Amino acid sequence: MKIKGYVDHFRFQNTENYFAIFNLVTQDLEEGEIYCTGVCRGVEVGDCVELDGELGEHPVYGPQFKFRMFQVIPPSDSISVERYLASGAVKGIGPALAMRIIKRFGDDSFRIMEEEPERLAEVKGISERKAREIAASMAEKKDIRDALIFLQGYGVSNTLAIKIFEKYGIAMYSILKENPYKLAEDIKGVGFRTADEIARKMGIEAGSEQRMMGGMLYCLETAMMGEGHTYLPKEVLFTETEKLLDIRQENFEIPLANLLMERKIVIKKTPEGDKVFLSFVYYEELQTALRLFELDEAFRDGDISFAQRENEKSDLAELEKESGLELDELQKRAVLSALNEGVFVLTGGPGTGKTTTIRTMIGMFLKKGLEVALAAPTGRAAKRMEEATGYQAKTLHRLLEVNGSMMEEGDTPRFARNEDNPLEADVIIVDEMSMVDIHLLYALLRATVPGMRLIMAGDIDQLPSVGPGNVLKDMISCGAFHTVCLEKIFRQAGESEIITNAHHIKKGEQITLEASSKEFSSVPRTDPEQIYRDCVLLMRDRLPKHFNIHPFDVQILTPMKKGTLGVEQLNKIMQKYLNPPAEEKEEVVRGDHTFRVGDKVMQMKNNYDATWYVLGYNNIRVDEGSGVFNGDVGTVHKINQALKILTVRFEDNKMVEYAFQNLEELELAYAVTIHKSQGSEYPVVILPLLEGPRQLLHRNLLYTAVTRASKSVIILGNREKIREMIANEGENRRYTDLLSRFREQQERLGEK
Repeated sequence: MKIKGYVDHFRFQNTENYFAIFNLVTQDLEEGEIYCTGVCRGVEVGDCVELDGELGEHPVYGPQFKFRMFQVIPPSDSISVERYLASGAVKGIGPALAMRIIKRFGDDSFRIMEEEPERLAEVKGISERKAREIAASMAEKKDIRDALIFLQGYGVSNTLAIKIFEKYGIAMYSILKENPYKLAEDIKGVGFRTADEIARKMGIEAGSEQRMMGGMLYCLETAMMGEGHTYLPKEVLFTETEKLLDIRQENFEIPLANLLMERKIVIKKTPEGDKVFLSFVYYEELQTALRLFELDEAFRDGDISFAQRENEKSDLAELEKESGLELDELQKRAVLSALNEGVFVLTGGPGTGKTTTIRTMIGMFLKKGLEVALAAPTGRAAKRMEEATGYQAKTLHRLLEVNGSMMEEGDTPRFARNEDNPLEADVIIVDEMSMVDIHLLYALLRATVPGMRLIMAGDIDQLPSVGPGNVLKDMISCGAFHTVCLEKIFRQAGESEIITNAHHIKKGEQITLEASSKEFSSVPRTDPEQIYRDCVLLMRDRLPKHFNIHPFDVQILTPMKKGTLGVEQLNKIMQKYLNPPAEEKEEVVRGDHTFRVGDKVMQMKNNYDATWYVLGYNNIRVDEGSGVFNGDVGTVHKINQALKILTVRFEDNKMVEYAFQNLEELELAYAVTIHKSQGSEYPVVILPLLEGPRQLLHRNLLYTAVTRASKSVIILGNREKIREMIANEGENRRYTDLLSRFREQQERLGEK
């Protein structure tokens, strides 16, 4: 349905995403006016617009017109022109001057202003200079209007059209004509498929070199973002591109060479075949290796005297006595090694004393008068680190002072801490290193200088990072950095069935599966419907009372997003029974997802621009900042239907507001994937397991799930599948090359 009219006033405007609510005066509806909601840019009071959308009814505010597309159209008569000009829409023209322009030019006023603006000097009160200023203002508005109309003609949505115009301005016409696939490289939210559809509508041939180049870049980006690869073997890249484009791969050599010439990719030739990298990822792996070796070499030049070693041992013994701790030999070796290494790695499974060792390291560094900074990849992991050590810990993003308003090309986060403004700590200790991808490690290393100590702790048997790379495993495998692997399970930890079974799983040893254990139980089930009922009963009724916890402290973990026991299906069922609809609960539907006040939700990607605030007495803001990060969990606090805003209360009472059109950043979190649970700890974990692909259901996945629980693990499903997972030590291979960059540095040092 289309309607025309003029904008009388705005009820709401969001200057960041351009969502607006405005009153439209129109002759196309009996009421004569209606509130309209949608995304629009360049629309102002007095503008004549044509909207394409549908009528709806808001429960509080009555009739609304929700538009998908809009066009600002020229006012067609002198009354419309006067109303438009008198609104102040054109800089330099107010009501009095608008009347004089209309009196001079009548219905032709708008055309004169756009096509013959020099004639405005004929109007009393308008000099030639002022006429030029008015002409510039009109030209800017016309550029926006024409650009949006042009893009809408190719099926581009309002939101995307605005992004394209803001990125390129009027240069967008030549860019789209020459290479529409550049959109996928330059603009967040424009994938290859969107650019491909625009290219098709613009008449770009399916076999064009631009399309093949765009397709290869898309395959490399998808491999990086979706599967954690930092490169693809050339034959794999060609196979994936052939599937995507339906073009035979013998045509790909010239487009590949063009990408290399344009420095968008790097190709490394090896005896096993060519490796193809996105240029910036290759550079990150190379610089990561260089900087780690620089940090380590800074401590290689000076010999440690016998007296110094003895003093350090004496200080450690004194610290053990003061704290009442008793470290085993490996822990002592780790602490003393960390004192004199530029780069040190501490690894070990649950219950082996990593936290105690880190806490002792901190004490020793403080005795030396050194400044220590603690960090972890996620907010939850940082909070756990802080609680366990007793010292302040930050997320790596906070430590590096992420600045959402300073974004690098491709929406890579930019940090205030870097080569020009390094961190000021003497020692940096990072926990949960298995979660750190190559992007984040490189950002951290940019903010370090030789002379600093970097200590990295993590469990090598956990799943690799969600992002690209396998940095902890590669660092340990190269053998270049001093590493201590803690092995002894301490007495109290050894009494935990969760920790005992986790170590059995890690070694590939079968575990006892019982239904009666309070701490670790397995309940045989063959029917998904029964598992649904069990999950509801356990989360809502039994476990909160049994462990004296909130229902949201019980976390369902599952290997998959799709399927009968995937995240999506489980979340719908848990929402239905744990937070059912009610008259007093506002809710919003976005695609297949419904969000309701009281829902448990998770942030699904880093948003460095998102602002948060904390409310104190009388709802006065007592703290505020920016950034909400992948894996942060909260509760839907309120939903404002009029302003189209949903507010989430995250941990530490941080409030974040989401415009409805940005809700793709959130997902329900009654159930989450095991990958998403990394770095988190929950009192109770429920693990539903029936069937799934062998390459997904492997030992490390089960190990990671089990080690997320602090009080109880309950496995619902097929016991034989559990045994198969323990026996299956295979993981999907990640194509990463950091280990090769390490070995290059080792060869370089060997030649000196």
